[in-house]
Amino acid sequence: MGLFTRRNNDSATATATAVATVDPALAALSGDYTIDPAHSSIGFTVRHAMVTNVRGSFGSYEGALSLDGTDPSRSSAAIDVDIASVDTGIADRDGHLRGGDFFDAENFPKMTFRSTAAEQVGGDRYRITGDLTIKDVTRPLSIDLDFQGSATDVYGNERAGFEGSTEILRSDWGLTWNAALEAGGVMVSDKVKLTFDISAIKNAPQAA
Repeated sequence: MGLFTRRNNDSATATATAVATVDPALAALSGDYTIDPAHSSIGFTVRHAMVTNVRGSFGSYEGALSLDGTDPSRSSAAIDVDIASVDTGIADRDGHLRGGDFFDAENFPKMTFRSTAAEQVGGDRYRITGDLTIKDVTRPLSIDLDFQGSATDVYGNERAGFEGSTEILRSDWGLTWNAALEAGGVMVSDKVKLTFDISAIKNAPQAA
């Protein structure tokens, strides 16, 4: 059984069989986690001028995972990204992205994701579905993730890792600015690839 799985409405016998085959190592992952920004990244890639890719990332965000290894369908994820932290390596371009033509960070400072469901696709690959909000638009989004495993670091922190990506059309979230090129085409593609490389630290159990 994987870390995430589909909700099962089958008979009690099937449910009992599933519970009996839970991997103890995955069951031990159960708990609440905090995403570690120092060892994680949230990035994007977009086609520029029809000939090359521009890559960027968000440097400031916070997120939490709740993992249930014995009933993975009860796992959840939440991420809040500070739009003003967008970084493509060029200050003028970053300023344009923060402005009204794109994210309008002054009026909409956060981009958020809240999961609504998760399922195992195969092996260590999972698909998590939720609501992505950019500016004042909320739309469903599915992200394919690979579970990278778990380990205890040199400081005694229990970590779990995930890596994944998805593609969106930015126009679906109202990000429609563009400029026509003299030779044809547009300056910025509508399609954007989002990438996630997540290291999360297990929170200490709360005192009873």
